[in-house]
Amino acid sequence: IDPGKNFLWQSDVSSLEPKIRAFLKQEGRFECAVVEGVKDLLVKRTKEQLEYARTVLNSDSFQLDESVEIQLDPEKRTWIQDADDARKRQFAHIQFQVSNYLLTDLKLPEARKQLIHRYELNLKRVEELSKSDMYSYVVNAFASALDPHSDYLSPEDTEDFRIDMSLSLEGIGASLSSDDGFTVIQELIPGGAAARSKLLEPKDKIIAVGQGEAGALENVIDMNLRDVVRKIRGKAGSKVRIRILREKPESQRFDVTLVRSKVKLEDKAANVEYSTRTVGGKRLTLARLELPAFYGDPTRRERSSYRDVANAIQEIKKRKADGIVLDLSQNGGGLLEEAVRIVGLFINKGNVVATKDARKEVQALDDDDPLVQWEGPLVVLTSRLSASASEIVAGALQDYKRAVLVGSDHTYGKGSVQAVLPLQNDLGILKVTTGLFYIPGGRSTQHRGVASDVVIPSIFAAEDVGEKYLDHSLNPDAIPAFLSPEANSTGSWAPVTETEVERLRQQSKVRVTASKEFQEIEKELKELNERRGPMKLSELRKKDQEQKAKDKKKGKKEKPPKELAKERHAPHRTEAFQVLADLIQLRTSTPLAGAPRPR
Repeated sequence: IDPGKNFLWQSDVSSLEPKIRAFLKQEGRFECAVVEGVKDLLVKRTKEQLEYARTVLNSDSFQLDESVEIQLDPEKRTWIQDADDARKRQFAHIQFQVSNYLLTDLKLPEARKQLIHRYELNLKRVEELSKSDMYSYVVNAFASALDPHSDYLSPEDTEDFRIDMSLSLEGIGASLSSDDGFTVIQELIPGGAAARSKLLEPKDKIIAVGQGEAGALENVIDMNLRDVVRKIRGKAGSKVRIRILREKPESQRFDVTLVRSKVKLEDKAANVEYSTRTVGGKRLTLARLELPAFYGDPTRRERSSYRDVANAIQEIKKRKADGIVLDLSQNGGGLLEEAVRIVGLFINKGNVVATKDARKEVQALDDDDPLVQWEGPLVVLTSRLSASASEIVAGALQDYKRAVLVGSDHTYGKGSVQAVLPLQNDLGILKVTTGLFYIPGGRSTQHRGVASDVVIPSIFAAEDVGEKYLDHSLNPDAIPAFLSPEANSTGSWAPVTETEVERLRQQSKVRVTASKEFQEIEKELKELNERRGPMKLSELRKKDQEQKAKDKKKGKKEKPPKELAKERHAPHRTEAFQVLADLIQLRTSTPLAGAPRPR
């Protein structure tokens, strides 16, 4: 309910804990008084914060105080003790919030005005919380105390989950965000109604929405983004009208009528890019096959990550690529069955993963397709963001010595299995943790993750990124190895050797040490870890202003989040390609005993 410990007092927590425990132990008919009491308390504390913010920010004597200090790590904060402690903490928080506005080139009077509006919006959001919202908060608070991944998804969250798995939705095809009460178009999805209209642009603000050609336009300024999205989505073929505020090059308002359609989220699907390297006088064509998630619709007829990856490999083979980088560095997991089948594209057949439930019963899941779709050199790019099913794929390919893993020190470390249970009457779904999974060597990936063979610096390798840092995460264990000898029964691919891995490490270390990009990443990671304790506003402002000046000197302009993410990931992609080229060169210049001969 308040994970950041920003507004609940210690007395609030002490009072709520026994009431919520009693509420969760009820059988049959639930009493709503406890849930309503939680909301009343949230509204009370939020009103107090708004009133104090108005008092501070409307004062003529308000100035930025760079001597204030704030604890950036919520885990190291305590609950608010009393009214004096609440005001002291909020005063520091206000100073940091105003500083952030000033860094966007706002003047102090406008920054104060916008911050008050943010507090007003926050109160509005809390007051608008429905009983369903509050039940979700309470039930999820209980579930998270069991383990980090058991939770309840409301009907709205269930719809988002379905979209993420099927990579399709019915709407106008625009990615939206919320900014100071405005719903802002972040990007237009290719093929969607918004892009096809050629009338809308990123940064346009949606200020009103109407249904059909004649429905009244409803003001959506200051409306919760979730509610705005619900009004814009709808059945394919139906019409929706939106009023747009465009502020540049000059302010204008206009209405657009769009016909909703089925939109495929291709940017979240498997995709391929190519790179060339000249090694030892030979020109190599290298492919990077990026898989953002293990997705699939319920029937797998319309969408399947396995089928998309298989098709991508066929395209790669037609391009006569010399090797593949399978990029799982931004892959947080997904459907277990899809992950098992994708491993099967790179081995003959055999066990891929095993699960163990609360009764200690172990069940192995295997790939039973004897065909190998890709026999050539393979590198898997991972990071601390690679989690769950992506750890199964990376771990299985490593255990079978099928691939070289390049990336952060290790992956995220989520080794638990969840069952998805739909609730009656379309009330949402429950995700319940039922056990742990294990890679063929017998190790659970829980907490440990999967270690990279070739480690490269990553900003995500921060001290608190990983399953082991989450409250109530399950403890790891191991089972006997269950590797299948038939995984390479035809000898169609060359197992990775320790000698190869050691050579690849040495060659990569030379490049990484000399790389300005990786030096910058290591510097940024060090600074990030140093920010775990209390910091003065003056220190943070100095660092932020230095970065702003550096960006200005380089001529950097504001870019969409996806473009920025791609830029940040570029050094890792480049190094993964280079490791792959090194692997190919090793195998070309020094044939390995037992390696398959060209056919």
